[in-house]
Formats: sequence, C-alpha cells, structure tokens
Amino acid sequence: MALLLLCLVLSLALAQEFNPREIVYTNFNLARVEGPWFLISLASNNMTRIRVNGDLHLFIRSIELLENGSLMFNFRFMLHGECVIVTVTCKKTQRNGEFSIGENKVLILETDYWGYIIFYLQNVRDSAETQVLALYGRIPVLDRPFLERFKRACSKYGMGPRNTIDVAEKGGLPHAPGPEEGGWGPGCAHQPI
Repeated sequence: MALLLLCLVLSLALAQEFNPREIVYTNFNLARVEGPWFLISLASNNMTRIRVNGDLHLFIRSIELLENGSLMFNFRFMLHGECVIVTVTCKKTQRNGEFSIGENKVLILETDYWGYIIFYLQNVRDSAETQVLALYGRIPVLDRPFLERFKRACSKYGMGPRNTIDVAEKGGLPHAPGPEEGGWGPGCAHQPI
C-alpha cells in the first residue's frame, strides 16, 4: 500500500505543469481552495517564529469553506514538545481573499487551485508585527516555476533567502525533522488528512 501511495505521489509530481495563464490573484473561488495541502516553504521577517518549534511553523492539513464564506484551517504544530492538531476559523472580510483572526490577517496572494497557493499572514503579538509568507502545494514537492513565484512574493515583501525555510526536501517526500534535529518526529509529519 505504501509503495502504491509513493508511486501516486511521484507520478503527480512528474505530471505537474506550470501554466501562468491559470494563476488567480483576485476574485478567488474559495470552494476550489478547499482540501488537503502540503507545506513547501515559509518566509518571515521574524525567523524565530517560523523555525521548527516556532508558533507560526504551521502545517495546514486541510482547508474548508464555511457557509458564511469564512475558511476553516486544520493545522498541525508543535506545542510544548508535542504535536497538536488545531482548527482555526478565519472570518471573511470585505476584501476578496482576505480573512481575519482577531487583529491578525490572512490573505491569499495567488493560486492556481490545483497546484499551489501562497498565503500572507500578518500576526500581531505583544504589539510586535510579524509577516509570514507560506507556499503550499497539493503534492509534497513543487517544481522550480512554483518556487520562483514564491521567491518573487517574498522579495515583494522584503524577504530574501535568509528569511526563507524550505520545508519539503528537494526531489523527495516532505521533510519532517526527527527528534535528533529537534523537530516533529513521525507523529507530526505534515501529511494531509
């Protein structure tokens, strides 16, 4: 069964094709954002918060569209050394593709729905503002054109390579650092539901 799943993931990875005409920047069809996602890369102006044990190092398991237009995110992240699953509802705002969690903002920057999505998060804690960009894919590894789009988004927000963490291994399945790396271990790997 594991071999069959691996073959499916690899065939999807090889079949991915970048089509810039299908990229959406506004007027998002939120129903098409629903479903499982894999974390590929994170970038932030505060690297401590997105490192392995950082409070904004979040693995989305899936996204659900609620009847009121809000999005429900199902996350996995480390809390006090333990992997926890958390569900967070982001309220829809007046702006298309923008959601709020209290005073924090989540924006969809761009997506093609079937391959990748880039989120922008503005988080305020103790009056300090942290910006996070996150690249998620429908499969665990994305080709270079998708990664280049993420680099451009990071550059737009003033974040360079020193502000970026690549979560997925190059050419392989997603990387979940083991206990020897101070990481997730097998119980908190970022596999979708």
